[in-house]
Amino acid sequence: MPSTEVEMIPVAVGILEDAEGRILVAQRPGHKHQGGKWEFPGGKIGPTESMPAGLARELQEELGISLRAASPMLRTRHTYPDKDVLLDVWRVTDFIGTPQGREGQPIRWVQRHELERLDLPAADVPIVRAINLPPFYLITDSHRYGKSPMLGLIERALRAGARLLQVREPHMRQDEYIEYARQVCTLAHAHGARVLLNADPGLVSECDADGVQLNSRRLMATSTRPIPSPSLVAASCHNASELSHAVALGADFSLLSPVLPTTSHPGTPALGWNEFARMRLQSDIPVYALGGMQTQHLREARVHGAQGLAIIGGIWDAASIESALASNLRG
Repeated sequence: MPSTEVEMIPVAVGILEDAEGRILVAQRPGHKHQGGKWEFPGGKIGPTESMPAGLARELQEELGISLRAASPMLRTRHTYPDKDVLLDVWRVTDFIGTPQGREGQPIRWVQRHELERLDLPAADVPIVRAINLPPFYLITDSHRYGKSPMLGLIERALRAGARLLQVREPHMRQDEYIEYARQVCTLAHAHGARVLLNADPGLVSECDADGVQLNSRRLMATSTRPIPSPSLVAASCHNASELSHAVALGADFSLLSPVLPTTSHPGTPALGWNEFARMRLQSDIPVYALGGMQTQHLREARVHGAQGLAIIGGIWDAASIESALASNLRG
């Protein structure tokens, strides 16, 4: 009896961004699988090729550019009725040449917010979500800085370009937390930023927030996604089991910590960048690095496959929040 097992096809995907922050997409030929849809450049990897080598070859064949540098971004799997694909997604950070559709395919540069309106293959949807997540995820700590001063620090970060915040205030009573979260949301929304609550998911709508950050306790006690899209669900993870559960739950992204030693948890062993990279490969969703992070760690984090950095004191203690963010926002 013939086997019904479907082969997993490895595909390298390159995310190219121009000086204006636009992303390159190409249209698939009508006669191919998912023909007529827009996609990110890349293609199937040969049996003896490494991912970086295969990506370089595909970009040369498709676009006529020579890859000089790229960093891992995301690995995501998708099952179509006729095939399974494993997309290994890389940020292309340096290349030589001007992209052209060398195979006759139309190409275009689009703004990030326009990607969700394109007719994309279903396998590319998680990639769009990752592209639209910013490099920094800033976490509040009014217990240390004071409620009003914390709001002042948040406003400075928002003016400098921060676009994703977590309200984490475990010392507050629920009524106090709700009032404070509403203030943070109002401030953030005025700058086009999103806010996640490290709290009961039921408070998201009450505070006009954009999603929930599940701490590890809430994560492991939850069996289904607690709030529907487009609200965001993020998960705080410390090991492979928690990461796996976050993926199964349908979380949009996760935090993995502690990557480096922290003063807040001095007795907790740090993962280190190599272990972070190894665990990141087990996740089908973007992963932020947390623990001992400073904005200048962004480049190293990206090299090891992080979506970006989740930061507490590393941003609020900076001599200049504006300079720290401005010099690193493009990664």
